[in-house]
Amino acid sequence: MLVNDLKHLAFIMDGNGRWAQRQNKKRSNGHNKGAKNARTITEYCVKIGIKYLTLYAFSTENWKRPKIEIEFLMKLLIKFLKKELKTLQKNNIKFDTIGDISRFSKPLQQAVLHVKKETSQCTGMTQILAINYGSRDEITRAVNRAIKKGKKVDEQDISNLLDTSNFPDIDLLIRTGGDQRLSNFLLWQNAYAELFFTNTLWPDFSIGELETILSKYRTTSRRFGAL
Repeated sequence: MLVNDLKHLAFIMDGNGRWAQRQNKKRSNGHNKGAKNARTITEYCVKIGIKYLTLYAFSTENWKRPKIEIEFLMKLLIKFLKKELKTLQKNNIKFDTIGDISRFSKPLQQAVLHVKKETSQCTGMTQILAINYGSRDEITRAVNRAIKKGKKVDEQDISNLLDTSNFPDIDLLIRTGGDQRLSNFLLWQNAYAELFFTNTLWPDFSIGELETILSKYRTTSRRFGAL
């Protein structure tokens, strides 16, 4: 099913920890399972012609989690980047990130930059990983850039100063896990996005459920404030 009118799809991948708890497993098992599902969904999205796919992987608020879980997630990110490079190249997927990666360890920063470099010539789809990302932090950083430029700004100027300046706004946002909130994710870019919430936990989110949501999306009249 091709979705040519959907340029930018975003996911809040929620529910890894709860999935593990329901399986009587460690939370780390849920995160591993979620990472594998990210690959499945990514490969399907490039197959149906979506040009931009943003995955919310680690928020600025996630630093509040237990230290042991944060350490695991950092190791998982490095492992994910190294493991997925071949998958990205095979599927002609360009890799990019949004968020402030300066807080990460040098090995993780280097892994991010390496995958970006190795996929920079890919043209099939852009996969954007939101890591150490929070929309309020992003907007604050954009405002500070504007102040440094010393000029009055309009909406387009703000858009050009955001982490997503090279990407179109979100067309469709899907949040798994049952919660119905944006959780500080792409607040500016989701201004006119269609929002879909599902109780399915991210590790269990399937291509079949995605197809159902995409079918509903295609029947939506997007007026952007007009009649």
